[in-house]
Amino acid sequence: MHNDTIVALATPSGSGAIAIIRLSGNDAITIADKHFKSIKTNKTLAQEASHTIHLGHIVDGARIIDEVLISIFKNPNSYTGENVVEVSCHGSSYIQQEIIQLFLRNGCRMATAGEFTLRAFLNGKLDLSQAEAVADLISSDNKASHKIAMQQMRGGFSSEIAKLREELLNFASLIELELDFAEEDVEFADRTQFKELIDRIILVLKRLIDSFAVGNVIKNGIPVAIVGEPNVGKSTLLNALLNEDRAIVSEIAGTTRDTIEDEISIGGIGFRFIDTAGIRDTEDVVESIGIKKTFEKIEQSQVTIYLFDAQKNVTSLEDVRVEIAKIRNKHPQKPLLVIANKIDTLDDIQLAEINKTIPDVLLLSAKTGFGVEQLTNSLLNLINTGALRNNETIVTNSRHYDALLKAFEEIRKVKYGLETGLSGDLLAIDIRQALYHFGEITGEITTDDLLGNIFANFCIGK
Repeated sequence: MHNDTIVALATPSGSGAIAIIRLSGNDAITIADKHFKSIKTNKTLAQEASHTIHLGHIVDGARIIDEVLISIFKNPNSYTGENVVEVSCHGSSYIQQEIIQLFLRNGCRMATAGEFTLRAFLNGKLDLSQAEAVADLISSDNKASHKIAMQQMRGGFSSEIAKLREELLNFASLIELELDFAEEDVEFADRTQFKELIDRIILVLKRLIDSFAVGNVIKNGIPVAIVGEPNVGKSTLLNALLNEDRAIVSEIAGTTRDTIEDEISIGGIGFRFIDTAGIRDTEDVVESIGIKKTFEKIEQSQVTIYLFDAQKNVTSLEDVRVEIAKIRNKHPQKPLLVIANKIDTLDDIQLAEINKTIPDVLLLSAKTGFGVEQLTNSLLNLINTGALRNNETIVTNSRHYDALLKAFEEIRKVKYGLETGLSGDLLAIDIRQALYHFGEITGEITTDDLLGNIFANFCIGK
């Protein structure tokens, strides 16, 4: 189906120092050869060794379009498993389009989104989970998401699934064989070993399924809502976390009337901080809209920071306790960090009273920066990064998560069948379903619709 030659810009569109134009297909080297003239020799690209780079000009007849470097990769030792040519030209938008149009007029077709990686999958250079990791790697914007994408692209996740599938397939074959000798009442599959395998698969699947909660927030970033009454220092705290004057700060209560968002990386994990309007009773229509948005952001966030003015509330800490209880009662499952701000104005006796009245409170001065590091450490402690530190497999892809849940359900049926002495033909049905869902993850079982949905999210040129 995919045996023509495709071309696309592999670097971001627009002007730059250098642009790379990629060709892939049986005729990629031949087409490039027609329009490449070496500066010093009359070399022919088709006769050159794979994985070599050549200096010359791209020409259209007698017209020189640009001086370029051409890299050639001969099949099957290339990214796509086909002949691949990469033209490194100057980054002028005009030059890029001239070269691409030249190749299109001479036998190439414009690549669709993700078609180079799709060909790599179809030619057995990558399995499907590795191909999806390519997109994750391109979009990774922090250390943790980059590390997970690299691990998956190198086959960490797919190799674990493939090993489980192979062991299960071996037992499935023995049980299927028993069906051929049903009248003789023989067992080729050792039921004790099979039970041990099923128990091991259940443990692995549980670990992978549980890892999705961590993987999802690492991949997409963790939204953190900063809430509290007006003028308690929410915007100052946001500026201190971002180390820049992102939010307007003033002594006037109600200065922040809309939510302000920005993202930073802490310990390699992305956190998206949301500065919200102060919560209070007000007749100001615009401020009321901002307060309404505050409650919406609390709903959407995964972590809430409740900030109060330690200087103002040191004599009314019970009121603070009531507000904290309201938030906790409304969102019992959501982590809440309580912070006493402006502590630089208090003495030791007042600080001790705050610690005594409000358990687990964090003492902070957003103005001076005191306590900001303790806050960032507390945020990291809320995220279970142990698996990341131990290089364990973490699931970040919702398609993989769904397939794992379905495989887990089928494996539980197999376990129940073994414990209740279910007949081999019924066991075989559940095993086949589990194998099917494992195969969905690595791409051993695919449909055109599935591939279309996955690769449609890729950028053109990759």
